[in-house]
Amino acid sequence: MYRKLGFRSDHRRMLLRNMVTSLLKEERIETTEARAKEVKSLADKMITLGKRGDLHARRQALAYLLDESVVKKLFDETAPRYKERSGGYTRILKTGYRRGDGAPMVLLELVK
Repeated sequence: MYRKLGFRSDHRRMLLRNMVTSLLKEERIETTEARAKEVKSLADKMITLGKRGDLHARRQALAYLLDESVVKKLFDETAPRYKERSGGYTRILKTGYRRGDGAPMVLLELVK
């Protein structure tokens, strides 16, 4: 079962697509723990597509990610870095609590 994160389904889907795109572009983002756990699984799936490297995988990634340059980076730089690794491409580091509402904040980053 996935987390609803307090959004309608279309808003939630777009939020997650934006966050996965940002993570693959910047290689590190700060967000809440619940969002990070959702983004982690989606980002790992995108990196697995990048490791496959065929045309169908590239088109699937293009259909999900919002920026073509991120897809190019994923297939040319990011995925080859993990060719010996069979999963677990991201890590979640707890950083504390957000001042406004006390939400647990984390750093979501790609493993080097």
